Amino acid sequence: MRTHYPRTAHLPWSPGATSDDVRVTELDGLRGREVVVTEKLDGENTTLYRDGLHARSLDSAHHPSRAWVKALQGRVAHRIPEDWRVCGENMFARHSIAYDDLESHFYGFSVWDELGWCLDWDRTVAFLRDLGVPVPRVLWRGVFDERALRALKLDLARQEGYVVRTADGFMAEEFGQRVAKWVRAGHVRTDTHWMHAAVVPNGLGPGAALWDVRSGATPDPRALGVGDGDVDAVARLDTGDRTGDARLAGVLAALLHRERRAALAPRLAPLLGMPLARRVADLAGLQAGLHRPYPDEERRTGLVRMSYAADLELLHAVAQATATTAEAREQVEWSALHAADVVPLDGLTAAFAELDDDAAARCRAEARAAYAEGRIGSAAEAVAATWRWRSGDFPRLIHLVGPSGSGKSSFARGLGGVDAYVSLDDLRLARGSRAGQKANGDVLREGLDLLDAALARGGTVVWDATSLNPHQRSLVHAVARRRDAFTTHAVLLVDEDELARRNLEREHPVPPEVLTSQLHRFVPPYPGQAHRTWYIGAGGTVEEEA
Repeated sequence: MRTHYPRTAHLPWSPGATSDDVRVTELDGLRGREVVVTEKLDGENTTLYRDGLHARSLDSAHHPSRAWVKALQGRVAHRIPEDWRVCGENMFARHSIAYDDLESHFYGFSVWDELGWCLDWDRTVAFLRDLGVPVPRVLWRGVFDERALRALKLDLARQEGYVVRTADGFMAEEFGQRVAKWVRAGHVRTDTHWMHAAVVPNGLGPGAALWDVRSGATPDPRALGVGDGDVDAVARLDTGDRTGDARLAGVLAALLHRERRAALAPRLAPLLGMPLARRVADLAGLQAGLHRPYPDEERRTGLVRMSYAADLELLHAVAQATATTAEAREQVEWSALHAADVVPLDGLTAAFAELDDDAAARCRAEARAAYAEGRIGSAAEAVAATWRWRSGDFPRLIHLVGPSGSGKSSFARGLGGVDAYVSLDDLRLARGSRAGQKANGDVLREGLDLLDAALARGGTVVWDATSLNPHQRSLVHAVARRRDAFTTHAVLLVDEDELARRNLEREHPVPPEVLTSQLHRFVPPYPGQAHRTWYIGAGGTVEEEA
């Protein structure tokens, strides 16, 4: 059933309201509620369905400016549930405001289910992102505050206004009380209506190609802004009916699979954000392993562990696309058959919801390890198997991981509640030279002894060393296991050019050839290789917890 999008009433202080417009007379539907304020975009109101679309008028005629959004609807229609509708703004044609850096020619702002319920804002954003559709920029969020909204500063030469909606969902009949807008005075500043003029497309920004891939468009590797890659693998990639970040991650992993994983995440993070950049890097890093034979008796355990870092179906699709021999393709197919039987262990978050953060994270991690090894099979069994850690009475180890200059020590200094700090550089300095490498074996043994003693006393201990590869980390893990410590990997992922720049400015720089060697030896840990993993970007803050 087609549904006309309702008229949005103007806020009492909106200067753009005309005599034909509706104004909100009472703000009781907004007061006391959390609201989201988004930029009002100057486009054409458009609604997408599983089986078609229309502009504000239900019987919208063809117009050249609607061709692009019709193609978008054709790509994403299969992901829109029956009788749901996606409402947004068709931004293809220039109206009164010229845009030159749009993320897409279509922005979604509300999603309605078959009962006429408008999804809450967070679910709306998640649904649209999975569809491959961006949302307008959020200008403010909080409990409704008229003074704060009146004080919002807009660039009235480039922005039409803003829309206020409740963060919670609401029924269609409540629209007039839950949504309102502010529009600049004299918004329409052209003599000819845009529909009767030549279509002038609005300009797209550098991120638009990424959103095109998310929505199912054929990727153009040159337009993605990530450099050259394996275009043949991208052409072979079959992501099924996936859209959103999953499809984008698969395309980028196939394109960039030949790059070093350690360099990939920090390079992509400014473009994608750390969580998605890390996901691409892990797909690229894991896929080659599926090309090789693997003992069948160990395969389930290995696949379950892989699933903590990557979507198994997507991982196998990438591996199939990058395989260059018949034997490799056969190995991927065989692995995929086994992966189809790997069922996620659901319900862990709810099972440990009443515990404090560290205890819950420890119990979830121990449960996942037990599930991978086949010792438990359900969330209920996970609760029974993890009783010993529910109290949180265990020592804590924060294990720093990253090349010289990545910011490990600076990050550690910002942590609160640290009871002991073990730094291999400090131990070398105590022997006469911070850069001295001749006594590395003795320094490491001394550090591990100090770590063991500190964990035995309890509390939180920081291990500060580069810990570049699994072997180096395994020595620390052995001590942590002996003391039953809750281990957090704090992984510093910083772009190599930035590391080189920082190294020149450090009080104690390492020789450039040493830094280069570290970068080539750096193998970041995957999620699941510690109880918890923090991924820390160039800004020195945790950008993802896995």
